Amino acid sequence: MFNEALQFLLKAVIDLFVLAALVRFFLQYFRAPFRNPLSEFVVALTDFAVKPLRRIIPGWQGLDLASLLLALSLEILLVLILLGLKGVPIWTAGPHIIPVVVLLAIINLLKYCIYLIIAAVFIQAILSWVNPYSPFSSVLESITRPFMRPLRKLVPMVGRVDLSPLVLFLICQLILMLPLTWLEQVAIKMI
Repeated sequence: MFNEALQFLLKAVIDLFVLAALVRFFLQYFRAPFRNPLSEFVVALTDFAVKPLRRIIPGWQGLDLASLLLALSLEILLVLILLGLKGVPIWTAGPHIIPVVVLLAIINLLKYCIYLIIAAVFIQAILSWVNPYSPFSSVLESITRPFMRPLRKLVPMVGRVDLSPLVLFLICQLILMLPLTWLEQVAIKMI
């Protein structure tokens, strides 16, 4: 019981920083405006780790590699800790465990990226009905535009209702269910 509570607490705390680092990566990659409460919160939460990393790992073609490396490193650490708490003999498993742990961490990051896209589209849809002039609207628009633009060309409007967010939700769920779940099961079997 204590072990499960510890796993939950570690996962919650580390995942908060992983998600913040991924959001920071997305904000810079999609050139979202940084003068809003969400961006300022993410920057304030991750600055202590990202700024020192930027001295070692510079950005590359608009990619904030320091934020991405922070997210990946934290996720690798979390996977190692959770496997250790579950009783997997990490230190005696041999060198084959390292690629498996890295693969599991990458799969988790891909899942978080998809969940962030789903959340951004969902919040953007709600805000468009409730408060279209919210300070978060421009940030959410910057993040979701690359995913929504091709779908809006393919999915017609039905009675002045845009169904492309629904199609994006379905695509994201299929990606989570099929390739990512399969990869995760393959990686777990390799342990």
